[in-house]
Amino acid sequence: MGKNKCITSFFKRKNENEEQVEGNQGIVDGNNENKRQKASTSEPVSEVNNEANQNIPPVNEANQNIPPVNEANNEANQNIPQNPTIINEVDVSSLERDPPKRLPMWKYPVNIREQVRLAYISLGPYQIKLDEYKPRGPKNNLRRFKYAWFDMFPNWLEYSPTKHKAYCFLCYLCNDKQNESHGHSAFTSEGFDNWKKVNDRDKCPLLKHIQSSNHKKAFLLYTNLLNQEAHLDNFIETKNEGKIRKNRLRLKTTIDVVRWLTYQACALRGHDESSTSKNQGNFRELLKLLAHYNDDVAKVLFQNAPYNCKYTSSDIQQEIISIMANKVRKHIRSEVGDSWFCVMVDESRDESKKEQIAIVLRFVDAEGVIRERFLDLVHVTETLSATLKVNLWNTLLHYGFDVSKIRGQGYDGASNMRGEWNGLQALVREYSPYAFYVHCFAHRLQLALVCVSRDVTPVHQFFSYLVFIINVVCASSKRHDELQMAKADEIKKLLELGEIKSGKGQNQVGTLRRAGDTRWGSHFKSVCSLVNMFDVTRAVLKGITEDTTHATSSQRGDANIAYGYLQSFEFVLVLHLMKEVMAKTDTLC
Repeated sequence: MGKNKCITSFFKRKNENEEQVEGNQGIVDGNNENKRQKASTSEPVSEVNNEANQNIPPVNEANQNIPPVNEANNEANQNIPQNPTIINEVDVSSLERDPPKRLPMWKYPVNIREQVRLAYISLGPYQIKLDEYKPRGPKNNLRRFKYAWFDMFPNWLEYSPTKHKAYCFLCYLCNDKQNESHGHSAFTSEGFDNWKKVNDRDKCPLLKHIQSSNHKKAFLLYTNLLNQEAHLDNFIETKNEGKIRKNRLRLKTTIDVVRWLTYQACALRGHDESSTSKNQGNFRELLKLLAHYNDDVAKVLFQNAPYNCKYTSSDIQQEIISIMANKVRKHIRSEVGDSWFCVMVDESRDESKKEQIAIVLRFVDAEGVIRERFLDLVHVTETLSATLKVNLWNTLLHYGFDVSKIRGQGYDGASNMRGEWNGLQALVREYSPYAFYVHCFAHRLQLALVCVSRDVTPVHQFFSYLVFIINVVCASSKRHDELQMAKADEIKKLLELGEIKSGKGQNQVGTLRRAGDTRWGSHFKSVCSLVNMFDVTRAVLKGITEDTTHATSSQRGDANIAYGYLQSFEFVLVLHLMKEVMAKTDTLC
């Protein structure tokens, strides 16, 4: 079942991938827009821009009375990437920015916490600039939050305009437990607003917080979240992508080989496809040829392919051919469209003695050109008119054709096909009254020619003599070679005399064609070949009658009779007459 799904999905269009790329681009643009704004969803605030940041005076000990951060803390802050843009599935616009109003991380479902964290990381800490921050403390010693502190702790310090307190952005992201440790809640749920202690040098709560174990764990989690390429899911996905790429290349090679062999009407399988065979059939040998000239293909075929995923079995070949056939039938259905069409059905028996019906559609396409398309070959258990009608109806309905639009039927003259009351054409007209039946004109013409040729005695004798002459000359390989050599000498002499001109495809040495079947077209080819090689055939027959060394008496007798036919005026007259008549009927057939 895994191979079937893989083969079927290989033929699908790639529109879904294009739509996904467009959707991802839209998310990136949305994240960039939210990153620039940094505004609360509950309360409008002033905009923070580059010009405002440039106007902030540098922080020093005289103005701020805040001790410089030690080197370890500086390195920790500098190693944190600044507001990365990460694509996620959480709606960024629906997230609350104000720290005390945010839903605690431990209240989110476990399966979406990482997505929420990535969404908040894409937005960054809520660092808002106000005209004046709310003071706190005694009236004679009021202290307030300073915007310059954001420059000292740019990656984790946040400020709430509603609670007027400071919070830790990284600790909020890492807070997966409801019960917090002592001192940790000050920067997560309760908030910090004791601004007086900030200036207490080594006892500064902001510096003590970044040295705490909880903050270090949060920083480690934050760093791991940014390193998405090292995640286990991405690692597994990368490994799977390699397997998928190899499977697709292996399957694509198999499809190309099957398509080429099918288009050239070549057999796919060989008599011996074992590993020890010197000729494993067209399919496997062509795969070897492609692998010989392409190293990438060689790395995924045969011994380099998994045991259960080689895509070389006969079942895979048949499934690929079936998929291709269905695509061709869908194209035929699109060609027909909503126009009217005619159906042509004929019976035939294959080598395995299975009775089959060939279904052909005749219609006018959108450009006004008459088209004939072979639709399907259906196996039938019997040739009764009812059985043929059911199989014809099921095939048309299966491929989405409207049977009410049938405007013509073309069959042979058998009773089960053309029967006025119970024939196939009568059963079809019960549902499609305008589907008029027409006996195949080519078939009718051939039947008429055969009937007339039998009733006219000179013509009937002519075909008997024709078959006899060809059998006498072509029965022996030696006589056949003599015939071709004589024809080559004749062409050479005519070229020297200038009676014929040389050219591509002209003056080729042919042979006498035997009538392979009872069809009229086969007899026409025999007549044409005898007309073209009349003189050399007569010379070869004369040579047989005079050859007493190699030819037996019976051979000389047959050659003498055949030579007499060629010398007969009546035979030559009918020969040229039938060539002219059959040239016209062959075009009509």
